[in-house]
Amino acid sequence: QGLKPIVPTESPALIFGTTTKLASDLPATDSFLGKNKVPELQKLFQKPDGLPVHLKRGVPDKLLYRTTMALTIGGTIYCLIALYMASQPRNQ
Repeated sequence: QGLKPIVPTESPALIFGTTTKLASDLPATDSFLGKNKVPELQKLFQKPDGLPVHLKRGVPDKLLYRTTMALTIGGTIYCLIALYMASQPRNQ
């Protein structure tokens, strides 16, 4: 009688009846409608100018960075003040 195979030899039945389309079957105009900006951005971000990546785009990046740092420092100071006020007993 021998050993029985662990893996079934028949393919399982289809769960979903719909077929899927491959990306190669779709027309090129339907899949992408804009200009590919990746090569331009790669040149910009890989330029060895000594700037960190988050500041490579100039003034908008600097404004976002400084705003984020100001909000972070302001939030930290606010939390410390709130903790100090919560730790003090109230006068009645």
